[in-house]
Amino acid sequence: MSTLTVRNIEPAIKDKLRLMAAAHGHSMAEEVRLILRRAVTQNPKPRGLGSRIHARFVAMGDVVLPLPERSALPRL
Repeated sequence: MSTLTVRNIEPAIKDKLRLMAAAHGHSMAEEVRLILRRAVTQNPKPRGLGSRIHARFVAMGDVVLPLPERSALPRL
């Protein structure tokens, strides 16, 4: 096993980490190990622009917008 030292952590972040560790019944060191393990083992699939737009608006539900009638053929 290796040792990693992290300096200059903001007090608010350290406090939240301490609370998370206590809630999970871990030491702060174990909580950090779990967070790092999850962060480096997850392989998120890159999403395209259309997928990101869809994810942002999917919570709105099915929204049907009326399409206007065409009065002329599209210009080329």
